[in-house]
Amino acid sequence: MNIQLVDSLIQVIESLTPEESLLFQEKLSARAIQSTPGVCGGNARIRNTRIPVWTLVSLHQQGADEAELLRNYPGLSDRDLENAWRYYDRHREEIDRIIVSHQADD
Repeated sequence: MNIQLVDSLIQVIESLTPEESLLFQEKLSARAIQSTPGVCGGNARIRNTRIPVWTLVSLHQQGADEAELLRNYPGLSDRDLENAWRYYDRHREEIDRIIVSHQADD
């Protein structure tokens, strides 16, 4: 582990203006959602998992609260759910289209 690098990063992050800090947080959140061809049909998913955002959104729309989602997906965190909801807010049409297409398959 490179402790010196981590310490340097902390100094840089602490020196950010409020606007830069917000942008930094947004960019980190955006990286928390991945789309990889061949994984989950290429759909947006929670980082390093096979849990698509559309699945979480669909279950939430059907009445599952966050506590239930975290129980059913123990590898997820509160932050993962926040990132999923944020992604959905920005890509609502895409996620809604995927949900409808999966409902039609049933």
